[in-house]
Amino acid sequence: MSFDGDTPEDPHDIAVDWILRQKEGPLTRKEQAALDAWLAADAAHVAAFREAEGLSAEFSKLNVRAPAKQPLAKRRKRPFSAAAACAAALAFIFFRGDLSTFFRSDYSTGAGETRRVTLADGSRVELGARSAITLHFSPASRRLDLLSGEAWFDVAPDASRPFVVEAAGGTATALGTSFNVAVDDDGAHVTVTEHRVAVASGGKEVVAQEGQETSFLRGSSASAPTAANVAKLTAWRRGRLIVEDEALGDVLAALGRYRHGFVYCLRREICARRVTGVYRMDDPLQAIADIETALGLSAYRLSNYLILLHD
Repeated sequence: MSFDGDTPEDPHDIAVDWILRQKEGPLTRKEQAALDAWLAADAAHVAAFREAEGLSAEFSKLNVRAPAKQPLAKRRKRPFSAAAACAAALAFIFFRGDLSTFFRSDYSTGAGETRRVTLADGSRVELGARSAITLHFSPASRRLDLLSGEAWFDVAPDASRPFVVEAAGGTATALGTSFNVAVDDDGAHVTVTEHRVAVASGGKEVVAQEGQETSFLRGSSASAPTAANVAKLTAWRRGRLIVEDEALGDVLAALGRYRHGFVYCLRREICARRVTGVYRMDDPLQAIADIETALGLSAYRLSNYLILLHD
């Protein structure tokens, strides 16, 4: 989960933040007015708030507390039960989305799983962790939907049947090529590893050459192609995650594709810290431990499923 002030947050994230504020104590008049305005703005906000509120109540029944021997509890700015309830709510929402994608897909992968598929036309697809595709092949075209995650495509030649990957409201059309496509909540990123790819979004099209990358937000035009660090962007195919000066929240989201469980920052500022490193995807818990050390963070673990980062 990334806390980027320039990126609109999901209603569930905002709802959880309000739940946490309420757990800290009564809201001020200004805060209550802001909450009321947010709830009144959209029925989806009300639904998200009620869901997070219900999950918080259910999780609080467990009466989870940090061990008495640890001085951590005195330093936390928020009650552990509230933070844990928040993490449980977000984890529930996250895995619910995974299940929906699974039923819509023709090929998919789970946490920490990659998969290689040879399609009927001879094209090869390599799926990253928590990724899914749906096929729409016909005598006239070869279209695929990348529903989640990322995938590398090695396209078999067939001039009479264009090979098109639909992702985040845009398309990537192979021009005799191999390329990587990654999607997130906001848009898609395309990296060309061989030949060329035509990327269309927002009513405009750009052509990325071998060794170049382009990206687009949903409904917006793709960026002008630029030189790409192909080794970094396709490191997942070698079981590695390479990050360079990236927000911790984004890194945790990437690591979340390789393990079952949830990591939550107790403060927004923690998830905004910058991370650089190379991490093995077959041992994401060690990657999290390495990041804790590098950033001077500590963690409370409710088993390895739920990890709360704090400073």
